Parts: sequence; C-alpha cells; structure tokens
Amino acid sequence: MDVVFLGTSAGVPTRKRNVTAAAIKKQSGKAWYLVDCGEGTQHRVMQTPLSLHRLDAVLITHVHGDHCYGLPGLLASASMSGRRHALTIIAPAAIRDYLDAIQATTGLHLTFPLEFVAVEAVNAPLSLPDFSVEPVKLSHGVASYGFVFHERGVESQLDTERLDALGVPRGPAWGRLHRGEDVTLDDGTQVRSDEVLLPSRPARKVVIGGDNDAPSRLEAACLGASLLVHEATYTEDVVERLGTDNQHSTAAAVATFAQAMALPNLILTHFSPRYHDKRGVVPNIGDVEREARNHYRNTLYLARDLETYRLSRDGQISRLERP
Repeated sequence: MDVVFLGTSAGVPTRKRNVTAAAIKKQSGKAWYLVDCGEGTQHRVMQTPLSLHRLDAVLITHVHGDHCYGLPGLLASASMSGRRHALTIIAPAAIRDYLDAIQATTGLHLTFPLEFVAVEAVNAPLSLPDFSVEPVKLSHGVASYGFVFHERGVESQLDTERLDALGVPRGPAWGRLHRGEDVTLDDGTQVRSDEVLLPSRPARKVVIGGDNDAPSRLEAACLGASLLVHEATYTEDVVERLGTDNQHSTAAAVATFAQAMALPNLILTHFSPRYHDKRGVVPNIGDVEREARNHYRNTLYLARDLETYRLSRDGQISRLERP
C-alpha cells in the first residue's frame, strides 16, 4: 500500500512544498484515492505515475482553501483528458455548493458525472474498490474530518482443516474453492467458497486526518491501525510565541497521542510555511522532527512533497527513493 504526498504545506505553498494533498493506493491496484486537493494539486499529479483516469474517489477533510482550492482545476483536467466514467467525491456538503458555483460562473462542463457523498450524512462505512472508508469528526475552526481506510480484498488461503472435515478431496475442487467458486461433492453436498477461505494476513488500516487540534478524537479510529497520517502545523515554542495554535496540532501533541496508542507508524504533514528546509535557518523543519521524536519512539517520518511511503503487508512503513 502506498501513500504519495502531493503537498505538505499548511495555508500557503512554499518554494518546496505545495498545499495539502495525499494519494493512497494499493500497490497492486490500478485505482487511487485522493485525500484533500489544495491549489496546484493537478500539477503535482503530473509529476507522478498517477493518472486522473484511474482516480476513483476524492475525499475532502474540510472547506478551508488549502485543502480544496485545487479541486475545480483537477476536475477540469480530468475532463479535458477525456475521462468519461463517474468520480466519487466524499466531502462536506458545502463543497458541492462550491463546485456548483464554479461550474455556473466559469462554464466548467465535465465529461463525466460526479457522485457526491456529503460526509455529514455518512453513518456507515463507504465501500470503494480497494477500501472501506469511514469518516471521523475532528476539532477545528470549521467542521473537519479524518478518514479511516480499511483494506479490502486481502489475499485468501484455504482452511485445510475445514476442507478435510467436510470431506472435500484434494485436487481440482480445492483450486476452484480457492478461486472463489462453489463446488458440489459426489454425494451432492454443496461447499461454498466463503466457508473454507481465510484471510492470509490481517487487513491493514490507515488513518488520515484533516486539520485537528485534538488528536484524541481519533482514539477509537486508531485502535489496530497500521499507520496514522496527521497534521503537525506547529511546534510548542512557536505556539507559545504566537499565543495561539489556530486550532491546529503541535508535533508534540500528535506524537504523544501516537505513543500512547502504541501506533507502529506515524507520518506528520501540513507544516506551517514558517518552517524552513534549509539548515541553519530558524525555525526549521528539523525542529518539528526533533519535537516529535522526543515523544514518539516508533517509526516516524515527516512527509515531503512527491515522496512515496510504502506500507508493507506486515505493517512496516518505508520511504521509497525517488526515481
């Protein structure tokens, strides 16, 4: 499973970081899913192997511009490239009004239908080709949500003890059952594949949060999670100087929460543009990492634009080298 960061800056872009957007996809799958779409996301997509024809759903965490201003442009590019099949958008209801206004005032005509799902009305997991997704309400200046991605389609293996107990002879029947087909034995007994198939490994769960000043809101969602992706807009000393956190999280707050939840992997993103990448310039993005590492002892990354982070089948995260 891959998470590709298309933008990691909060509020406004910097010379090295675009505003917020992240793609998630199964490594072996063709479809991909976009969480947030800050201005310029379509340009970032062009610098990756991702295709707008393969984009299956866009999920918007909240209505602030650094999370949604890129959506009209991305839709227009998909349309002009000839997309015809529907695109699902899961977002606050106000995003639908925003898109309606853009289409009405700019003459944007899409060649494909939008299937809009108002996140406020979601009361059960949503089924997407590779994941089931459920929103979690967070704490911010406007209604903000996180999204929990539960992996679907985990590789199956045969329950050999169950097969032997049912009297299914080894051979072609086992192969058919493994392929998801039902079989009928010589004595007329019907054996359903779902009776004898077991997942070969635990399904992975990834939590991607929107803007949020209370990481504890994700406590239930993070139980058993393989990875948490969360904003760390500030460090504690900057918040102290500002006199406010603007309803965002500090690196310390997120890291402390992740450690308490025993999360195996944490990726921080959505950094204030005041944090420089150049060494020796204060404040520095290294300050965010140091603060987080003071509170969290498992695998930690600070997301970088256009970098891919791969979650292995056994739940280990690694950063891939850029080609």
